[in-house]
Amino acid sequence: MTHAPAKAMMERDRASRALGMVVEQSEPGSATVRMLIRDDMLNGFDVTHGGFVFSLADTAFAIACNEDERVTLASGADIVFLKPTTAGQTLTATARVRARSGRTGLYDVSVTDDDGEPVAEFRGRSHTTTRTA
Repeated sequence: MTHAPAKAMMERDRASRALGMVVEQSEPGSATVRMLIRDDMLNGFDVTHGGFVFSLADTAFAIACNEDERVTLASGADIVFLKPTTAGQTLTATARVRARSGRTGLYDVSVTDDDGEPVAEFRGRSHTTTRTA
């Protein structure tokens, strides 16, 4: 199930679509997104390039923080890589709101592998704009 603002945003999200991301679940304040790691997503050491792990987490974060018609953007994010992955594995990013106050928010995203093992932890900070989607 995908809530309406996230569904509309994802229909226009060419980057996430090109990476093969699939929204498993979304509701205001939370989202789960998965992505199969392809060979062209590997770095020079044959492990998943960190930028793709970050992109997956960032997409789950974006879905979770866009709760209504107001456009909410990232104001910053940090990631900690915990375990390497490689082609053929499916990564799952699960985002949850930690706190919201006024136009700012704090979200945590856990990225796991096929076995449910932690791959990365991402913390995103959001800013709700005056724009509408």
